[in-house]
Amino acid sequence: MLDQRFLSIYLNDHLAGSVTGIELARRTLSNNRGTRYSEFLEWLVKQIEEDRQSLIRLMERLGIRRDPLKQAGAWSLEKVGRLKMNGRLLGYSPLSRLVEIEGLWMGVNGKLSIWRALVAVADLDARLDPIWLMELEGRAEEQLRRLDEHRALAAREALAGLPPTS
Repeated sequence: MLDQRFLSIYLNDHLAGSVTGIELARRTLSNNRGTRYSEFLEWLVKQIEEDRQSLIRLMERLGIRRDPLKQAGAWSLEKVGRLKMNGRLLGYSPLSRLVEIEGLWMGVNGKLSIWRALVAVADLDARLDPIWLMELEGRAEEQLRRLDEHRALAAREALAGLPPTS
Protein backbone atom coordinates (compact mmCIF):
# COMPACT_ATOMS: atom_id res chain seq x y z
CA MET A 1 0.00 0.00 0.00
CA LEU A 2 1.22 3.46 -0.85
CA ASP A 3 1.75 6.27 1.65
CA GLN A 4 -1.59 8.07 1.47
CA ARG A 5 -0.20 11.37 2.75
CA PHE A 6 2.54 11.63 0.13
CA LEU A 7 0.23 10.30 -2.57
CA SER A 8 -2.30 13.00 -1.71
CA ILE A 9 0.29 15.76 -1.96
CA TYR A 10 1.65 14.38 -5.22
CA LEU A 11 -1.71 13.95 -6.90
CA ASN A 12 -3.01 17.32 -5.71
CA ASP A 13 0.12 19.01 -7.07
CA HIS A 14 -0.53 17.41 -10.44
CA LEU A 15 -4.21 18.29 -10.28
CA ALA A 16 -3.23 21.92 -9.71
CA GLY A 17 -0.90 21.66 -12.69
CA SER A 18 -3.81 20.41 -14.77
CA VAL A 19 -5.74 23.59 -13.93
CA THR A 20 -2.88 25.64 -15.31
CA GLY A 21 -2.63 23.38 -18.35
CA ILE A 22 -6.31 23.61 -19.21
CA GLU A 23 -6.33 27.40 -18.81
CA LEU A 24 -3.23 27.75 -20.99
CA ALA A 25 -4.59 25.37 -23.63
CA ARG A 26 -7.92 27.20 -23.80
CA ARG A 27 -6.19 30.57 -24.06
CA THR A 28 -3.85 29.30 -26.77
CA LEU A 29 -6.81 27.93 -28.71
CA SER A 30 -8.70 31.21 -28.32
CA ASN A 31 -5.72 33.15 -29.65
CA ASN A 32 -5.29 30.80 -32.60
CA ARG A 33 -8.83 30.27 -33.92
CA GLY A 34 -8.84 30.25 -37.69
CA THR A 35 -5.11 29.50 -37.94
CA ARG A 36 -3.30 26.33 -38.94
CA TYR A 37 -3.03 25.56 -35.19
CA SER A 38 -6.76 25.64 -34.44
CA GLU A 39 -7.67 22.02 -35.19
CA PHE A 40 -4.72 20.67 -33.24
CA LEU A 41 -5.41 22.93 -30.27
CA GLU A 42 -9.09 21.91 -30.18
CA TRP A 43 -7.93 18.29 -30.00
CA LEU A 44 -5.36 19.09 -27.31
CA VAL A 45 -7.83 21.01 -25.11
CA LYS A 46 -10.18 18.02 -25.21
CA GLN A 47 -7.32 15.63 -24.40
CA ILE A 48 -6.15 17.71 -21.44
CA GLU A 49 -9.70 18.00 -20.07
CA GLU A 50 -10.20 14.24 -20.38
CA ASP A 51 -6.88 13.52 -18.69
CA ARG A 52 -7.78 15.85 -15.83
CA GLN A 53 -11.02 13.92 -15.36
CA SER A 54 -9.00 10.70 -15.32
CA LEU A 55 -6.84 12.11 -12.54
CA ILE A 56 -9.92 13.17 -10.57
CA ARG A 57 -11.44 9.68 -10.94
CA LEU A 58 -8.17 8.16 -9.77
CA MET A 59 -8.09 10.43 -6.74
CA GLU A 60 -11.65 9.45 -5.89
CA ARG A 61 -10.78 5.75 -6.21
CA LEU A 62 -7.83 6.29 -3.88
CA GLY A 63 -9.93 8.26 -1.38
CA ILE A 64 -7.92 11.45 -1.86
CA ARG A 65 -9.67 14.79 -1.40
CA ARG A 66 -8.96 17.62 -3.79
CA ASP A 67 -7.14 20.62 -2.36
CA PRO A 68 -9.07 23.70 -3.55
CA LEU A 69 -6.32 26.09 -2.39
CA LYS A 70 -3.75 24.45 -4.67
CA GLN A 71 -6.16 24.61 -7.58
CA ALA A 72 -6.98 28.27 -6.94
CA GLY A 73 -3.29 29.10 -6.65
CA ALA A 74 -2.54 27.37 -9.95
CA TRP A 75 -5.38 29.24 -11.65
CA SER A 76 -4.02 32.56 -10.32
CA LEU A 77 -0.46 31.80 -11.39
CA GLU A 78 -1.62 31.04 -14.93
CA LYS A 79 -3.30 34.45 -15.08
CA VAL A 80 -0.15 36.19 -13.83
CA GLY A 81 1.89 34.23 -16.39
CA ARG A 82 0.08 36.09 -19.15
CA LEU A 83 1.99 39.26 -18.24
CA LYS A 84 5.11 38.49 -20.20
CA MET A 85 6.85 40.36 -23.00
CA ASN A 86 6.08 39.05 -26.47
CA GLY A 87 7.70 41.59 -28.74
CA ARG A 88 4.53 43.65 -29.18
CA LEU A 89 3.22 46.37 -26.94
CA LEU A 90 -0.35 45.14 -27.31
CA GLY A 91 -1.71 41.94 -28.73
CA TYR A 92 -0.66 38.48 -29.69
CA SER A 93 2.55 37.78 -31.59
CA PRO A 94 4.19 34.72 -33.16
CA LEU A 95 6.43 34.64 -30.08
CA SER A 96 3.32 34.42 -27.86
CA ARG A 97 2.27 31.29 -29.75
CA LEU A 98 5.70 29.67 -29.43
CA VAL A 99 5.93 30.37 -25.70
CA GLU A 100 2.41 29.05 -25.12
CA ILE A 101 3.09 25.86 -27.08
CA GLU A 102 6.29 25.37 -25.10
CA GLY A 103 4.32 25.85 -21.87
CA LEU A 104 1.84 23.21 -23.01
CA TRP A 105 4.74 20.91 -23.87
CA MET A 106 6.14 21.30 -20.34
CA GLY A 107 2.73 20.63 -18.82
CA VAL A 108 2.21 17.47 -20.85
CA ASN A 109 5.69 16.30 -19.80
CA GLY A 110 4.59 16.74 -16.18
CA LYS A 111 1.47 14.71 -16.91
CA LEU A 112 3.56 11.99 -18.54
CA SER A 113 5.71 11.94 -15.42
CA ILE A 114 2.77 11.28 -13.10
CA TRP A 115 1.49 8.38 -15.20
CA ARG A 116 4.98 6.86 -15.35
CA ALA A 117 5.48 7.26 -11.61
CA LEU A 118 2.15 5.57 -10.90
CA VAL A 119 2.93 2.72 -13.31
CA ALA A 120 6.19 2.21 -11.39
CA VAL A 121 4.32 1.68 -8.11
CA ALA A 122 1.14 0.02 -9.42
CA ASP A 123 2.29 -3.38 -8.17
CA LEU A 124 2.31 -1.98 -4.61
CA ASP A 125 -1.34 -0.91 -4.54
CA ALA A 126 -4.23 -2.95 -5.95
CA ARG A 127 -6.25 0.26 -6.44
CA LEU A 128 -3.93 1.23 -9.30
CA ASP A 129 -4.67 -0.29 -12.70
CA PRO A 130 -1.35 -0.50 -14.57
CA ILE A 131 -3.01 -1.10 -17.95
CA TRP A 132 -5.14 2.03 -17.63
CA LEU A 133 -2.15 4.04 -16.42
CA MET A 134 -0.09 2.86 -19.41
CA GLU A 135 -2.92 3.95 -21.71
CA LEU A 136 -2.77 7.41 -20.12
CA GLU A 137 0.99 7.37 -20.56
CA GLY A 138 0.52 6.60 -24.26
CA ARG A 139 -1.94 9.48 -24.63
CA ALA A 140 0.60 11.88 -23.13
CA GLU A 141 3.31 10.59 -25.47
CA GLU A 142 1.03 11.22 -28.47
CA GLN A 143 0.25 14.72 -27.20
CA LEU A 144 3.98 15.43 -26.91
CA ARG A 145 4.64 14.13 -30.41
CA ARG A 146 2.00 16.42 -31.87
CA LEU A 147 3.13 19.36 -29.72
CA ASP A 148 6.67 18.91 -31.04
CA GLU A 149 5.40 19.17 -34.62
CA HIS A 150 3.50 22.37 -33.89
CA ARG A 151 6.32 23.82 -31.81
CA ALA A 152 8.63 23.52 -34.83
CA LEU A 153 6.12 25.41 -36.98
CA ALA A 154 5.69 28.09 -34.33
CA ALA A 155 9.47 28.45 -33.97
CA ARG A 156 9.84 29.05 -37.72
CA GLU A 157 7.22 31.78 -37.57
CA ALA A 158 8.47 33.44 -34.39
CA LEU A 159 12.23 33.14 -34.55
CA ALA A 160 13.00 33.14 -38.25
CA GLY A 161 10.07 35.14 -39.55
CA LEU A 162 9.47 32.32 -42.02
CA PRO A 163 6.13 30.92 -43.06
CA PRO A 164 5.73 27.39 -41.68
CA THR A 165 6.40 24.47 -43.96
CA SER A 166 3.49 22.15 -44.78
